[in-house]
Amino acid sequence: MTEPKRLFDAIQLQLENKALPDMLAGKTGGQWKKFSTAEVAETVDQLSAGLLSLGISPNDMTVEGRDKVGIISKNRPEWVMVDLAVQQIGALLTPIYPTINVNELEFVLNDAKVKVMIVNDEDAFLKVMSIKERVPSLQYIFSFEHIANCRHWKELLAASTPELILQAKTISEKIKEEDAVTIIYTSGTTGVPKGVMLSHRNILSNVIASSPCFPPGENMRSLSFLPLNHIFERMVTYLYLFNYTSIYYAESLETIGENLKEVQPDMFTTVPRLLEKVYDKIMQKGNELTGTKRKIFFWAHSLAEKFEINKNQGAWYNFQLSLANKLVFSKWREALGNKLRCVVTGGAACQVRLIRIFTAANIPIMEGYGLTETSPVISVNTYDEKGRMFGTVGPIIKDVMVKIAEDGEILCKGSNIMMGYYKRPDLTAEVIDAEGWFHTGDIGMMVDNTYLKITDRKKELFKTSGGKYVAPLPIENRLKESMYVEQVMVVGSERKFVGALIIPSFPNLRDWCHHNNVPDGTNEELIQNEKVIALFKDLVESFNKFFNHVEQIKKFELLPHDWSVDTGELTPKLSLKRKVITEKFRDAIERIYA
Repeated sequence: MTEPKRLFDAIQLQLENKALPDMLAGKTGGQWKKFSTAEVAETVDQLSAGLLSLGISPNDMTVEGRDKVGIISKNRPEWVMVDLAVQQIGALLTPIYPTINVNELEFVLNDAKVKVMIVNDEDAFLKVMSIKERVPSLQYIFSFEHIANCRHWKELLAASTPELILQAKTISEKIKEEDAVTIIYTSGTTGVPKGVMLSHRNILSNVIASSPCFPPGENMRSLSFLPLNHIFERMVTYLYLFNYTSIYYAESLETIGENLKEVQPDMFTTVPRLLEKVYDKIMQKGNELTGTKRKIFFWAHSLAEKFEINKNQGAWYNFQLSLANKLVFSKWREALGNKLRCVVTGGAACQVRLIRIFTAANIPIMEGYGLTETSPVISVNTYDEKGRMFGTVGPIIKDVMVKIAEDGEILCKGSNIMMGYYKRPDLTAEVIDAEGWFHTGDIGMMVDNTYLKITDRKKELFKTSGGKYVAPLPIENRLKESMYVEQVMVVGSERKFVGALIIPSFPNLRDWCHHNNVPDGTNEELIQNEKVIALFKDLVESFNKFFNHVEQIKKFELLPHDWSVDTGELTPKLSLKRKVITEKFRDAIERIYA
């Protein structure tokens, strides 16, 4: 096969060079079901034919003219098959977060004029049905699971004929690398969703440039659980497919631990929030140990905290670390399937301390950076240690250019930059300047002329009433290093001083209460307890020393319940929706400044 130009070329590439017995795998009814490359190819062709039978077509091949297919589903092999099938017939896939609220869903379906919806299950079906009357373009709904009153997706396979399969092939041959492949709506933290138009070239150039950063090897497996409707997991999917890596889909976020042991993956992608949870679980287990075992655990942990990359820390340290690896960290790796070569994290800033500790434990964490608009990778710490630096998001990948504007904003240029926002040339012009530089909205700097370091989000910087700028992110990440802090948001825009809303890690706090003769109670009762408040005062004080006077937290409020996607305070990438939190917890913020 000649050089691949479109994402769906991955199928042909595998068929010709190395067909896999388990190109994709998902778990249903307690059993792993594997789909070989040949099976995927056949299903995708039938699916393309089935969509053509409904009249779905590329029409005039303009982004506006092409038919749109929407999908709301958890990760599963069928998701990727739908993606590939839609691509082959020149239609456009519009993936949607399963947690989207109905108003945003209605906006997206109407904005994209979606004709066919594919849903995972009854929940998603009912969500779509609740607004169907207000979406004139929507003609068909199919579901992956068997549910009442909804057509099953296999009906599309049944509608396939040899003539239609040939028609699909004819269309696919005309699709060029510069043609759009998807419209991804970013909910972001503000306003109405914007449709990011990405082409085959955008995503494929990113796949090719990112590939050398990953571990080399044959017969590798990955576990996938980050939402496929987000560009990070979607691009990485194609990276796996073009590099002959099998993809296994976790059943849910709750079963990741179990699925890791079953699949024994070589790698997976994650967001910092989930990494923090893995770490908290490990620490909880460590805290339950007693006697010598406990001593050894915390000795190993303190060694890991001192770990440096690309630096020889001497024979004695190396000897101790190899001992810690045998006695303690081998158990951590076992819990992650025992074959893990690396974990890639993105989507938000990850605590350097966590990256350091896991890397010392022979679980390299490769932090990267990018946006939906950049398809997404701009930079990433590489599997090869020479391309890694703690506290940065790694070297800029090949074929991507980065420059830092005078105000510190990161600007980016390359084949990975989006075609623009769908039907919004005005918004496109706001972020892509006349010279083609995309303005990321992030503030950063280059370290040693090689590594990109993100210092903050431009729009999250705030000014105190004294006119001093404060970057909340570094302060929040520092505080989250404490085992007693689950979530935190720094406040203080136009106020006299910096404050914080803190949600304690209640399991760890209860453990502390137990050892310090503080009576147990509800979350609400605990955060009113004077000893607990004193604990957090000391904690905040101990972290304030890392910051200059203006950035130090003077007062805080403890809150009784976690923020989540379901309750609306987190984006699907698990980043804080600062506006929403500020509104929702206005009373608590007022108490800080009362």
